[in-house]
Amino acid sequence: MACPKKKTSHRKQHQRRAKWIAFMPSMSKCSNCGEPAVSHHACGACGFYNGREYVKAIQKRKKATA
Repeated sequence: MACPKKKTSHRKQHQRRAKWIAFMPSMSKCSNCGEPAVSHHACGACGFYNGREYVKAIQKRKKATA
């Protein structure tokens, strides 16, 4: 395994970390209810994704435990 010969300086650490960027996920309209939803994920409002309902079972479990 490779071992570094010198300690990484604070300047080099900060330069490396400066390239990290937080970004907003791409949003699109839900085909079922029209609310904005994250692409390739189930809609937070209605639970549909790609024409199928996926979140209904989770909502029922929450109601049953409450």
